[in-house]
Amino acid sequence: MELSITIECGNIKLEGRLRKNTSKKAVVICHPHPLYGGNMDNPVVMTIADSFFEKGFTTMRFNFRGTCNSTGMFDNGTGEQEDIRAALSLLTEKGYKQIWLAGYSFGARMNASLVSKGCEIKDHIMVSPPVGFMNFDDIEKMTSTGLIITGANDEIAPPGKVKGHINRWKIDPRFEIIEDCDHFYSKSLPRLKAVLIDYLS
Repeated sequence: MELSITIECGNIKLEGRLRKNTSKKAVVICHPHPLYGGNMDNPVVMTIADSFFEKGFTTMRFNFRGTCNSTGMFDNGTGEQEDIRAALSLLTEKGYKQIWLAGYSFGARMNASLVSKGCEIKDHIMVSPPVGFMNFDDIEKMTSTGLIITGANDEIAPPGKVKGHINRWKIDPRFEIIEDCDHFYSKSLPRLKAVLIDYLS
């Protein structure tokens, strides 16, 4: 059962959902761009959460500041990174020893900023990092990144451009390109879940 939670980030209150599992492994999942309708109930975010939960993880998804019932205003990526830090801190306070970070689209871009600054996590998964829509040039390294997924027809996260960044970061993650799949994973959610489950196994 998912619990409604409040994540405190300074004077900002973020609404979130926590689904507890039996192990001490947990994941924070970050949603797509709030100015384009993204929130924690996005189908891709839910698919990521379901995949992690099936593999024994406690899952936490939340709404960035200014999204749905989270207070504050959109902060162009700066405050949003603090939102993620607050979510990670809450899981640490709850005693989780292995914390993973996963994000879709804008959520993947926000996570990338934190990971590149040396944020302590066990593993990092990016689903459709929006390299065709947002600038990633300031991301110089991407440690702890084990899996990157995009769609063959994803114009916001084009596979060739994603691969170029992987090479620039000098990392060797598992890189999955889902055929006949666009940025919104229309009709491709089962294949996305299959990739995630296989990786987490």
